[in-house]
Amino acid sequence: MSTRAGFVALIGEPNAGKSTLLNRMVGAKVSIVTHKVQTTRARIRGVAMQGDSQIVFVDTPGLFQPKRRLDRAMVAAAWGGAADADVVVLLIEAHRGISEGVEKILEALREMKGKRRVALAINKIDRVESPVLLGLSKDMNERYDFTETFMISAEKGFGVQALRDWLAAEVPEGPWLYPEDQIADLPMRMIAAEMTREKLTLRLHQELPYQLTVETEHWEERDDGSARIDQMIYVARDGHKGIVLGKKGETIKAISTSARQEMEEFLGRRVHLFLQVKVRENWLEEAERYSEMGLNFKDGN
Repeated sequence: MSTRAGFVALIGEPNAGKSTLLNRMVGAKVSIVTHKVQTTRARIRGVAMQGDSQIVFVDTPGLFQPKRRLDRAMVAAAWGGAADADVVVLLIEAHRGISEGVEKILEALREMKGKRRVALAINKIDRVESPVLLGLSKDMNERYDFTETFMISAEKGFGVQALRDWLAAEVPEGPWLYPEDQIADLPMRMIAAEMTREKLTLRLHQELPYQLTVETEHWEERDDGSARIDQMIYVARDGHKGIVLGKKGETIKAISTSARQEMEEFLGRRVHLFLQVKVRENWLEEAERYSEMGLNFKDGN
Protein backbone atom coordinates (compact mmCIF):
# COMPACT_ATOMS: atom_id res chain seq x y z
CA MET A 1 0.00 0.00 0.00
CA SER A 2 1.24 3.50 -0.81
CA THR A 3 1.81 6.00 1.96
CA ARG A 4 0.40 9.50 2.12
CA ALA A 5 1.65 12.64 3.85
CA GLY A 6 0.70 16.29 3.75
CA PHE A 7 0.14 19.53 5.61
CA VAL A 8 -3.24 20.55 7.00
CA ALA A 9 -3.76 24.14 8.20
CA LEU A 10 -6.35 24.82 10.89
CA ILE A 11 -7.61 28.39 10.56
CA GLY A 12 -10.30 30.42 12.29
CA GLU A 13 -10.98 33.24 14.69
CA PRO A 14 -9.28 33.38 18.10
CA ASN A 15 -10.73 30.85 20.56
CA ALA A 16 -12.52 28.84 17.84
CA GLY A 17 -10.96 25.65 19.26
CA LYS A 18 -8.06 25.09 16.84
CA SER A 19 -5.54 24.15 19.52
CA THR A 20 -8.01 21.82 21.24
CA LEU A 21 -8.74 20.12 17.90
CA LEU A 22 -5.03 19.79 17.10
CA ASN A 23 -4.30 18.21 20.47
CA ARG A 24 -7.19 15.75 20.07
CA MET A 25 -6.14 14.83 16.53
CA VAL A 26 -2.54 14.21 17.58
CA GLY A 27 -3.50 12.52 20.85
CA ALA A 28 -1.05 14.58 22.90
CA LYS A 29 -0.76 18.12 24.11
CA VAL A 30 1.39 19.98 21.59
CA SER A 31 -0.43 23.31 21.46
CA ILE A 32 -1.20 25.78 24.20
CA VAL A 33 -4.88 25.70 25.20
CA THR A 34 -6.38 28.37 27.45
CA HIS A 35 -9.67 30.18 27.84
CA LYS A 36 -7.98 33.37 26.68
CA VAL A 37 -7.82 34.33 23.01
CA GLN A 38 -4.71 34.70 20.83
CA THR A 39 -2.59 32.29 22.87
CA THR A 40 -1.09 30.41 19.92
CA ARG A 41 1.79 32.43 18.52
CA ALA A 42 4.00 30.16 16.45
CA ARG A 43 2.79 27.76 13.79
CA ILE A 44 2.90 24.64 15.92
CA ARG A 45 2.90 21.46 13.89
CA GLY A 46 1.41 18.33 15.33
CA VAL A 47 1.85 15.01 13.54
CA ALA A 48 -0.98 12.46 13.48
CA MET A 49 -0.83 8.94 12.03
CA GLN A 50 -3.97 7.48 10.49
CA GLY A 51 -3.46 4.14 8.75
CA ASP A 52 -0.84 4.70 6.05
CA SER A 53 -1.30 8.47 6.14
CA GLN A 54 0.72 11.02 8.06
CA ILE A 55 -1.20 14.25 8.68
CA VAL A 56 0.97 17.21 9.65
CA PHE A 57 -1.16 19.87 11.32
CA VAL A 58 -0.26 23.54 11.24
CA ASP A 59 -2.01 25.21 14.17
CA THR A 60 -2.21 28.86 13.21
CA PRO A 61 -2.76 31.89 15.43
CA GLY A 62 -6.38 33.04 15.45
CA LEU A 63 -7.19 35.43 12.62
CA PHE A 64 -8.18 38.85 13.89
CA GLN A 65 -7.65 42.56 13.15
CA PRO A 66 -3.97 43.17 14.01
CA LYS A 67 -3.02 46.34 15.87
CA ARG A 68 0.55 45.78 17.10
CA ARG A 69 3.69 44.35 15.52
CA LEU A 70 3.25 41.04 17.37
CA ASP A 71 -0.39 40.82 16.21
CA ARG A 72 0.59 41.49 12.58
CA ALA A 73 3.34 38.86 12.71
CA MET A 74 0.86 36.33 14.17
CA VAL A 75 -1.74 36.97 11.44
CA ALA A 76 0.95 36.73 8.73
CA ALA A 77 2.01 33.38 10.21
CA ALA A 78 -1.59 32.17 10.09
CA TRP A 79 -2.07 32.99 6.41
CA GLY A 80 1.41 31.69 5.63
CA GLY A 81 0.41 28.36 7.18
CA ALA A 82 -2.77 28.24 5.09
CA ALA A 83 -0.96 29.13 1.87
CA ASP A 84 1.64 26.37 2.39
CA ALA A 85 -0.89 23.64 3.26
CA ASP A 86 -2.31 20.86 1.08
CA VAL A 87 -5.67 21.08 2.85
CA VAL A 88 -7.22 23.90 4.88
CA VAL A 89 -9.80 23.39 7.64
CA LEU A 90 -11.80 26.47 8.62
CA LEU A 91 -13.07 26.12 12.17
CA ILE A 92 -16.06 28.18 13.28
CA GLU A 93 -18.06 28.14 16.51
CA ALA A 94 -21.63 26.85 16.19
CA HIS A 95 -23.07 29.26 18.76
CA ARG A 96 -21.34 32.34 17.31
CA GLY A 97 -22.32 31.66 13.72
CA ILE A 98 -21.10 33.89 10.90
CA SER A 99 -19.40 36.76 12.68
CA GLU A 100 -17.67 39.72 11.06
CA GLY A 101 -14.37 37.90 11.57
CA VAL A 102 -15.63 34.78 9.77
CA GLU A 103 -16.84 36.99 6.90
CA LYS A 104 -13.33 38.45 6.56
CA ILE A 105 -11.73 34.98 6.60
CA LEU A 106 -14.11 33.80 3.83
CA GLU A 107 -13.18 36.87 1.79
CA ALA A 108 -9.47 36.13 2.21
CA LEU A 109 -10.00 32.45 1.30
CA ARG A 110 -11.65 33.48 -1.96
CA GLU A 111 -8.64 35.63 -2.80
CA MET A 112 -6.04 33.00 -1.86
CA LYS A 113 -4.06 31.86 -4.88
CA GLY A 114 -3.73 28.20 -5.86
CA LYS A 115 -6.42 25.56 -5.74
CA ARG A 116 -6.55 23.75 -2.46
CA ARG A 117 -9.30 21.87 -0.73
CA VAL A 118 -10.97 23.73 2.10
CA ALA A 119 -13.14 21.87 4.60
CA LEU A 120 -15.54 23.52 7.03
CA ALA A 121 -15.61 22.26 10.62
CA ILE A 122 -18.42 23.62 12.77
CA ASN A 123 -17.17 23.28 16.34
CA LYS A 124 -18.92 23.26 19.73
CA ILE A 125 -22.02 21.64 18.23
CA ASP A 126 -23.26 20.65 21.69
CA ARG A 127 -24.09 24.31 22.34
CA VAL A 128 -26.88 24.65 19.74
CA GLU A 129 -29.94 22.77 18.44
CA SER A 130 -29.86 20.73 15.19
CA PRO A 131 -31.95 23.19 13.08
CA VAL A 132 -29.50 26.00 13.92
CA LEU A 133 -26.57 23.80 12.90
CA LEU A 134 -28.14 22.82 9.59
CA GLY A 135 -29.00 26.45 8.84
CA LEU A 136 -25.44 27.57 9.61
CA SER A 137 -23.97 24.81 7.43
CA LYS A 138 -26.24 25.77 4.50
CA ASP A 139 -25.43 29.47 4.88
CA MET A 140 -21.65 28.87 5.02
CA ASN A 141 -21.68 26.58 1.99
CA GLU A 142 -23.60 29.18 0.01
CA ARG A 143 -20.87 31.72 0.78
CA TYR A 144 -17.92 29.44 -0.05
CA ASP A 145 -17.50 26.20 -2.01
CA PHE A 146 -16.26 23.92 0.80
CA THR A 147 -15.08 20.46 -0.23
CA GLU A 148 -16.67 18.90 2.87
CA THR A 149 -18.47 20.02 6.02
CA PHE A 150 -18.01 18.41 9.44
CA MET A 151 -19.97 18.89 12.65
CA ILE A 152 -17.63 18.43 15.60
CA SER A 153 -16.90 19.04 19.26
CA ALA A 154 -13.12 19.27 19.58
CA GLU A 155 -13.38 19.27 23.37
CA LYS A 156 -15.59 16.18 23.64
CA GLY A 157 -14.36 14.37 20.51
CA PHE A 158 -17.66 14.21 18.60
CA GLY A 159 -17.10 13.96 14.84
CA VAL A 160 -13.32 14.31 15.12
CA GLN A 161 -12.58 10.78 13.82
CA ALA A 162 -14.64 11.40 10.65
CA LEU A 163 -12.65 14.57 9.97
CA ARG A 164 -9.38 12.76 10.64
CA ASP A 165 -10.32 9.89 8.29
CA TRP A 166 -11.22 12.35 5.54
CA LEU A 167 -7.95 14.25 5.94
CA ALA A 168 -5.97 10.98 5.83
CA ALA A 169 -7.49 10.26 2.41
CA GLU A 170 -7.01 13.83 1.16
CA VAL A 171 -3.29 14.36 1.82
CA PRO A 172 -1.11 13.59 -1.23
CA GLU A 173 0.55 10.24 -1.88
CA GLY A 174 4.18 10.25 -0.88
CA PRO A 175 6.68 9.25 1.81
CA TRP A 176 6.14 10.26 5.41
CA LEU A 177 7.68 13.59 6.37
CA TYR A 178 8.55 12.72 9.98
CA PRO A 179 9.49 9.59 11.96
CA GLU A 180 6.39 7.59 12.91
CA ASP A 181 6.78 8.28 16.65
CA GLN A 182 7.33 12.05 16.34
CA ILE A 183 4.31 14.14 17.33
CA ALA A 184 5.63 17.67 16.79
CA ASP A 185 8.40 19.35 14.83
CA LEU A 186 9.01 22.11 17.35
CA PRO A 187 12.24 21.84 19.32
CA MET A 188 11.63 20.61 22.87
CA ARG A 189 13.04 23.91 24.16
CA MET A 190 10.18 25.77 22.48
CA ILE A 191 7.52 23.28 23.61
CA ALA A 192 8.77 23.67 27.20
CA ALA A 193 8.62 27.47 26.89
CA GLU A 194 5.05 27.23 25.58
CA MET A 195 4.05 25.08 28.55
CA THR A 196 5.32 27.71 30.98
CA ARG A 197 3.67 30.51 29.01
CA GLU A 198 0.36 28.64 29.17
CA LYS A 199 0.57 28.47 32.97
CA LEU A 200 1.33 32.20 33.10
CA THR A 201 -1.61 32.95 30.79
CA LEU A 202 -4.01 30.93 32.92
CA ARG A 203 -2.84 32.43 36.19
CA LEU A 204 -2.41 36.12 35.44
CA HIS A 205 -4.51 39.12 34.64
CA GLN A 206 -6.03 39.11 31.15
CA GLU A 207 -3.91 41.90 29.65
CA LEU A 208 -0.54 40.82 30.95
CA PRO A 209 0.07 37.55 29.02
CA TYR A 210 0.33 39.31 25.63
CA GLN A 211 3.08 41.50 27.03
CA LEU A 212 5.29 38.65 28.16
CA THR A 213 7.18 35.86 26.50
CA VAL A 214 9.12 32.83 27.75
CA GLU A 215 12.42 31.52 26.41
CA THR A 216 14.29 28.36 27.35
CA GLU A 217 17.82 29.63 27.87
CA HIS A 218 19.52 26.43 29.01
CA TRP A 219 18.73 22.71 28.84
CA GLU A 220 21.01 20.26 30.61
CA GLU A 221 20.65 16.48 30.38
CA ARG A 222 21.75 15.00 33.71
CA ASP A 223 23.41 11.64 34.37
CA ASP A 224 20.44 10.39 36.40
CA GLY A 225 18.14 10.78 33.36
CA SER A 226 16.53 14.00 34.56
CA ALA A 227 16.73 17.38 32.82
CA ARG A 228 17.55 20.83 34.20
CA ILE A 229 15.64 23.54 32.33
CA ASP A 230 16.37 27.25 32.86
CA GLN A 231 13.81 29.66 31.45
CA MET A 232 13.56 33.44 31.26
CA ILE A 233 10.22 35.23 31.42
CA TYR A 234 10.46 38.60 29.66
CA VAL A 235 7.95 41.28 30.69
CA ALA A 236 7.50 44.80 29.33
CA ARG A 237 7.28 46.77 32.59
CA ASP A 238 8.56 46.79 36.17
CA GLY A 239 5.02 46.49 37.49
CA HIS A 240 4.51 43.32 35.45
CA LYS A 241 7.50 41.69 37.14
CA GLY A 242 5.82 42.08 40.53
CA ILE A 243 2.60 40.53 39.19
CA VAL A 244 4.48 37.51 37.82
CA LEU A 245 6.45 37.00 41.05
CA GLY A 246 3.45 37.52 43.34
CA LYS A 247 3.48 38.12 47.08
CA LYS A 248 6.62 36.52 48.57
CA GLY A 249 7.16 34.78 45.21
CA GLU A 250 4.01 32.65 45.59
CA THR A 251 2.75 33.18 42.03
CA ILE A 252 6.02 32.24 40.31
CA LYS A 253 6.37 29.18 42.58
CA ALA A 254 2.87 27.95 41.67
CA ILE A 255 3.51 28.54 37.96
CA SER A 256 6.87 26.75 38.15
CA THR A 257 5.36 23.72 39.92
CA SER A 258 2.49 23.45 37.43
CA ALA A 259 4.77 23.85 34.37
CA ARG A 260 7.33 21.37 35.75
CA GLN A 261 4.65 18.73 36.35
CA GLU A 262 3.40 19.08 32.78
CA MET A 263 6.94 18.86 31.37
CA GLU A 264 7.61 15.71 33.42
CA GLU A 265 4.42 14.13 32.12
CA PHE A 266 5.28 15.09 28.53
CA LEU A 267 8.91 13.92 28.74
CA GLY A 268 8.27 10.92 30.96
CA ARG A 269 11.08 11.81 33.39
CA ARG A 270 12.07 14.17 36.18
CA VAL A 271 12.54 17.85 35.42
CA HIS A 272 14.28 20.53 37.48
CA LEU A 273 12.76 23.83 36.32
CA PHE A 274 14.25 27.23 37.19
CA LEU A 275 12.38 30.39 36.23
CA GLN A 276 13.64 33.98 36.23
CA VAL A 277 11.79 37.19 35.38
CA LYS A 278 13.45 40.02 33.47
CA VAL A 279 12.10 43.43 32.42
CA ARG A 280 12.76 44.25 28.75
CA GLU A 281 10.64 47.23 27.90
CA ASN A 282 10.98 46.89 24.14
CA TRP A 283 10.94 43.11 23.72
CA LEU A 284 7.95 43.48 21.35
CA GLU A 285 10.31 45.33 18.98
CA GLU A 286 13.23 42.87 19.19
CA ALA A 287 13.74 40.57 16.20
CA GLU A 288 15.41 37.92 18.37
CA ARG A 289 12.27 37.48 20.53
CA TYR A 290 10.20 36.83 17.40
CA SER A 291 12.65 34.19 16.16
CA GLU A 292 12.33 32.40 19.51
CA MET A 293 8.53 32.30 18.99
CA GLY A 294 8.85 30.98 15.43
CA LEU A 295 7.54 34.24 13.96
CA ASN A 296 8.99 36.51 11.29
CA PHE A 297 9.87 39.95 12.73
CA LYS A 298 9.45 41.61 9.31
CA ASP A 299 5.87 40.32 9.04
CA GLY A 300 5.02 42.76 11.84
CA ASN A 301 5.79 45.84 9.74
